Amino acid sequence: MQALEGLRVLELGEMVAAAYGAKLMADLGADVIKVEPPGGDPARSRGPFPAGKPDSEASGLFLYLNTNKRSVTLDPARDRGELERLVAWADILIHNYPPRRMAGYGIDYERFRALNPRLVMCSITPFGLTGPHCGYNAYEITTVHGGGWAWLSPGASDHPDLPPLKPKGHQADFQGGLAGALTALAAHHRARDTGQGEHIDLSIQEFVASFLEQNFVYYTYRGLVASRLGRRFLHPWGMYPCQDGMIFLVVIEQDQLTRLYDLIGNPEWTTWEIFKTPFTCAENADVLRMQLEESTKQWTVMDLFRAGQEKRVCFAPVLTMADLANQPQLRERGFLVEVEHPRAGRLRQLGPPYLLKEPWWSIRRAAPRLGEDNDEVLGRELGSPPRGGAARGARSLPLTGIRVADFSWAWAGPFCAMHLAHLGAEVIRVESNARLDLGRRLPIFPTDVEPGPNRSGYFNQWNQGKKSILLDLRRPEALEVARKLVTRCDVVVENFATGVIEKLGLGYDELTKLRPDIILASISGYGHTGPQKLYMGYGPAIVPLSGIASLTGYEGSAPQEVGISYGDPNGGINAAVAICAALLGRRRTGRGQHIDVSLWEALTALLPEGWMEYAMNGTEPARDGNRDPWMSPHDCFRARGEDEWVTIACGSDDEWRVLARAVGGADLARDDRFRTAADRKRNEDALEDVLTAWTRERDKWEVTQTLQEAGIAAFPSMNSKDLADDRHLNERGFFARLPHAEVGTRTHAGIPWRLANSPNGVRSPAPLLGQHTDEVLRDLLGYSDEEIGRLREAQILY
Repeated sequence: MQALEGLRVLELGEMVAAAYGAKLMADLGADVIKVEPPGGDPARSRGPFPAGKPDSEASGLFLYLNTNKRSVTLDPARDRGELERLVAWADILIHNYPPRRMAGYGIDYERFRALNPRLVMCSITPFGLTGPHCGYNAYEITTVHGGGWAWLSPGASDHPDLPPLKPKGHQADFQGGLAGALTALAAHHRARDTGQGEHIDLSIQEFVASFLEQNFVYYTYRGLVASRLGRRFLHPWGMYPCQDGMIFLVVIEQDQLTRLYDLIGNPEWTTWEIFKTPFTCAENADVLRMQLEESTKQWTVMDLFRAGQEKRVCFAPVLTMADLANQPQLRERGFLVEVEHPRAGRLRQLGPPYLLKEPWWSIRRAAPRLGEDNDEVLGRELGSPPRGGAARGARSLPLTGIRVADFSWAWAGPFCAMHLAHLGAEVIRVESNARLDLGRRLPIFPTDVEPGPNRSGYFNQWNQGKKSILLDLRRPEALEVARKLVTRCDVVVENFATGVIEKLGLGYDELTKLRPDIILASISGYGHTGPQKLYMGYGPAIVPLSGIASLTGYEGSAPQEVGISYGDPNGGINAAVAICAALLGRRRTGRGQHIDVSLWEALTALLPEGWMEYAMNGTEPARDGNRDPWMSPHDCFRARGEDEWVTIACGSDDEWRVLARAVGGADLARDDRFRTAADRKRNEDALEDVLTAWTRERDKWEVTQTLQEAGIAAFPSMNSKDLADDRHLNERGFFARLPHAEVGTRTHAGIPWRLANSPNGVRSPAPLLGQHTDEVLRDLLGYSDEEIGRLREAQILY
């Protein structure tokens, strides 16, 4: 029995975001009916294709996104009655049609709610359903730049002449799908109890803007705008040459720097004052890089990888798709899955983003052929979900009543738990002065206050809505308090190094003795099984390890990073999705779950086009900057001003003709070099020269407004200041500006969705260190004030 068995999901839309959100549910057992227009989902024409021959039934992207689904074809604008019948059947409707097409197709929550009061409808759109930009046309490049991510990519670059760089693939859309699955499952959890459905207005731009690592608060706390240029806070950090390829290295803590120096033989320069700490190394990064390269060049990639990891230094190879196919860790954990398709044949596809103790995840059927299930679904009696009584109770958040013990630190775990808090869970963060969270120590302190553990913008961004208690888990008595806490919680989140939670006596087997139905989410770089389970895997190292770095880069350049430690938020949001699925599974089975999230697998799962090109044809996509394999123009263009950039994308010949008339008039529209998409791809350099000559004379917002009024996807590449000042984001209430006891009222990225039947907005700022210790121990765990005083005096609560 799978976690989501019996859950009914209706998918509308096209390409990636809605399809991936629905896939996540389908692969966990939900019954997903995918509605396609008569011509099929555009992902069917995207590819890659076997032998490069277009075939709508063998597109690699479509095959990956649509496992375990049924496909029906209908025109939502004309077949309203059939669509309404499917809406009445569904528990969840997930779609990614923009507002104008929603109206044309009659996709309206109030109308649908009359048919199905328990319906959860998740609308994933580029800019949300309200605000000045809600009607803007957009493609993935629009939101990845418009959300501020691409502005930071590739990171630490010394090429100001090159534009901000989008990561390879449809990463912004995949993240929209993850957030859609998370919120939809959480809302369905409440609907099961109350009969109250929900409409989720999810903005991809906002979700992208909500995971910019330290970079957004770097502006709102210090007034400084981070970019893809310049240096990092910490060093060593980056890709280094070896005898046979490239290896990535990141050093976060002082002891890791010491072990790195031991690994390379402690040459004399390692004693220099400028290389004493990761922070002083960052101030002298160019000099340090020259010194380190002399050492890395003496090694092969895999030898240095193994030797470094044995020393607990975070090295990672820069893997290609071909390399991924032969990784023993992925092989032993069953990450690559054989799928038989009637047209595409037998292919190894990317598998689960996490492993589960209760084996709920599976590929039960390959992606459907177009309209394969029309006879089974259309015009047939489908039944309706249980109705229950009328919606009752106050307007509560979806996870109200769920309690989470958060033992995590840094970013991936806190990011997971923060989203559970945003959805209404009570999240109790367990901290200690003996192991102060790195996030509390990162020097992103306001310019007008002294540094302190409650004052880092990094911590305060990723721990909104939580409580904090102090427990020194090195002490047996503190572990007893932790165990008592677990008995009062539904979920435990941890991202210790593999094996640490077991050594503390808080592993899954021990926790189930305390609470048999506990849900434990363990987030680590490589996972909790396999030959490399003990390897270090910080978020930035996961980018090269996953293969995304080998696919990302400017045309003709080396592999590049993607500007943020992408492995962390992606691993965190995957864990949150799995937790919500496990909560639903527990309702049906009474059993808990151990969710084993490998940052490596969770990120590699978002590279289907690169992987399927290799799986089908033994080749890999070339690095092509901001360009697209099919669309042209599709790039980031220089605008007027210093380091100002604006994106423009055309998805059809009709859109090109409109753009051409707006930019160059009738002559450009008639230019034979650019008549068709194939013509424009052949002459892409010339086309971009024409557009650059036009954009560089205009402000980025002037370009945006001119082209958007004509219906063309154009939007600035946004930096943190642009985001903080953006009228659209402010009018939608995206930012959280809550008073904090030690830093005052600061601007933080808030919640990237709006709920129709629930309160909106962040409920509380990040907690002070140990702020809720007495409250939790007294009111939740039943300790007397005298007992709490004794524990504090004994430094158990430290």
